[in-house]
Amino acid sequence: MAVACFYFDFAAEKEQSPASMLGAVLKQVVSGLEEIPEEIAQAYKDHKKVIDGRGVQLDDIVNMLHTTASKKPTFICIDALDECVAGYRAKVLDSLNLVLQRSPGTRIFVTGRPQIQAEVEKRLPRRVITIRITPRRDDIISYLHARLGEDAKPGAMDSSLKADILKKIPEDVSEM
Repeated sequence: MAVACFYFDFAAEKEQSPASMLGAVLKQVVSGLEEIPEEIAQAYKDHKKVIDGRGVQLDDIVNMLHTTASKKPTFICIDALDECVAGYRAKVLDSLNLVLQRSPGTRIFVTGRPQIQAEVEKRLPRRVITIRITPRRDDIISYLHARLGEDAKPGAMDSSLKADILKKIPEDVSEM
């Protein structure tokens, strides 16, 4: 089987276009094959010859991803989809939907904040199972205690500040 992962980072939104994101996924899937399919090798050779330096286009990448995903069960993990530029997110989801339609052995796992759920369900119709994960207050407090215990300068923070941290952060996180 093939497994490919991609993490969206809001700080790198300009570099994370649909073509670059799906290209990174394709590269991971292809690297797990025993040999590169001829149509993929040829497509990259053809694009190297283009004078204006135009890279492989999104449609070509989707077709290549379909080709590779058809060869063995493929799992694609997309983390932090909510951090993808909104205009790009629609293209990414539509492209993934094409791959799913053409490659029934492909499964996609997507993480993101609740505000993108409707868009994911719309663009990946009848293919979405939602699992809501929310932090528990006790877990957050345990984590904060552990991190505060690792403070390199334990004397720099008085007990009042620690109490404020242990009160305020769990309240704010539970609202996210």
